[in-house]
Amino acid sequence: MTIHPSLHRALAQRNALKVISGLTNFDAVRVAAVVRAADRGGATFVDIAADPDLVRLSKQLTQLPVCVSAVEPQQFVAAAAAGADLIEIGNFDAFYAQGKRFEAAEVLELTRQTRALLPNIMLSVTVPHILELDQQVQLAEELVQAGADLIQTEGGTSSQPTHAGTLGLIEKAAPTLAAAHAISRAVSVPVLCASGLSDVTAPMAIAAGAAGIGVGSAINRLNDELAMVAVVRSLVEALAISVKTAL
Repeated sequence: MTIHPSLHRALAQRNALKVISGLTNFDAVRVAAVVRAADRGGATFVDIAADPDLVRLSKQLTQLPVCVSAVEPQQFVAAAAAGADLIEIGNFDAFYAQGKRFEAAEVLELTRQTRALLPNIMLSVTVPHILELDQQVQLAEELVQAGADLIQTEGGTSSQPTHAGTLGLIEKAAPTLAAAHAISRAVSVPVLCASGLSDVTAPMAIAAGAAGIGVGSAINRLNDELAMVAVVRSLVEALAISVKTAL
């Protein structure tokens, strides 16, 4: 399994930041804006839809590692051939609104199929937040045995914050923080905490045991590229502070 040196370093230092443009986002203009913002803001890597054209576009815009996301293993093959540095089964949030659920057995089978197709590329797999926490832990352990190199948590879409401000941000992040805490103690691979995070809760993810965070809508929903860069930088700074505090 090959891993990009800068990504390996960030995961080891537990300050990795993945900027997600969206699994269902095939708008080249929007994707390009997110990739440029990630690059200018100091992110560790970007996560785009598993589309060869988007991979080639991203590679022209940044030196950052490019991750591609999909839920169909065959889509990874062309994306990897186009230059993707790693692949991600997941970023399921887009499907929940459509009523689509991803159960443990299905995610495990997708992982096995993907690893059989691409045995040497770095593979990240999201553990669905719809599972009970003990089931998430069990699935994470099975995913690692099936070849996952990185486990990602989620949960932002299931939380229903009742407060505004900082307390609301903490409430929104609670499900993915809980998953990161439980899973990171059960598996030997790095855990990326994603979904519903902000600069307020990024340090909490690291404290919970994550090696980094993934952030999507807080960045990709913005229409101003400078605003996107500002959010990325605030997250980078929050992670830097959390690492210094841990030391």
